[in-house]
Amino acid sequence: MSFELILPFMRPIEPLLLDDSISEIMGNPDASWWYERDGIIRREASVSFDAGKLRTGLEVIANQLGKRLDEDNPVLHAQLPDGSRLAAVIPPVVRPAPALTIRKFPSRHYTVDDLIARGTLSRPLAEFLAEQIRNGKTLLISGGTSTGKTTVLRALAAAIPDEQRIVVIEDTSELHLQKPNLLSVECQTDTFKASITFDDLLKSALRWRPDRIILGEVRGIEARTLLDSLNTGHTGSLATIHANSAAKALRRFANLVLRSHAQATFEDIEAEIGEAVNYVVHVEREPGRRAIREVLRLDDYDRRSQQFKFEIVSGSDSNSILFRKDIPHAIA
Repeated sequence: MSFELILPFMRPIEPLLLDDSISEIMGNPDASWWYERDGIIRREASVSFDAGKLRTGLEVIANQLGKRLDEDNPVLHAQLPDGSRLAAVIPPVVRPAPALTIRKFPSRHYTVDDLIARGTLSRPLAEFLAEQIRNGKTLLISGGTSTGKTTVLRALAAAIPDEQRIVVIEDTSELHLQKPNLLSVECQTDTFKASITFDDLLKSALRWRPDRIILGEVRGIEARTLLDSLNTGHTGSLATIHANSAAKALRRFANLVLRSHAQATFEDIEAEIGEAVNYVVHVEREPGRRAIREVLRLDDYDRRSQQFKFEIVSGSDSNSILFRKDIPHAIA
């Protein structure tokens, strides 16, 4: 975040905002302030924030977005001028003072070589995944909150051939891919403008002649639209999804589809996923780094046993298979 973009009421946390190595800033109702660097959360004892000025500043941001922040509307989600995401909550939901979390917009976009140097993945695995992407395989990038899913997706997407047209759909623009034929769009759900959701944009994207669709995050009814698009010619797409393992990412995908398509059976949805998704890349946060813990290659879905058939790809030797196993039928 540049100095010019820091809002006046944020001056007490200016050093944290200007530190590019910090990814998250958290202020609690007890007036303690914390930050995350390299996956480790630390307390910043030097920050002193007047609760009244903090609340007034948050109200100003809300007003600029055509929103209200008061006792009847105590939760605020906003995008700061540099693209960073702000989530705040005020009394009476919290006491005695407001709470604030800022997910900073990264000023540096890591390449695959950077991620290899940081220990996120091995070079053989990077080359293996790049080959799959070039060959039009569909990948889900799974992981928990702040595990680096977007960073991994951005780095891997560089392998998409330049002659292909890419449509990127995000909640907040973060990827900033450097590709010649790129259409990048953002949802409009946290502003005064008409609400434009992931699903709205994904449906529109199918008319924008994409070779590849990149979805910032699968989290709602757009899961059904995405699955339909993958099974009707839009292979080679990339998306992130919140999950605690690669196998659980497939279960979560199926659950999200089922929520908006209740008349379908879990078996039918899982069978569709078995045809649509080729790989799940799971990222985890470790002290000092984010790392790809497993890569799952989805081979098929067995309707009789109601199980996905998959293989785990080795990170240290990307051309070998460590072991084979099945995912039991997911329970809604």
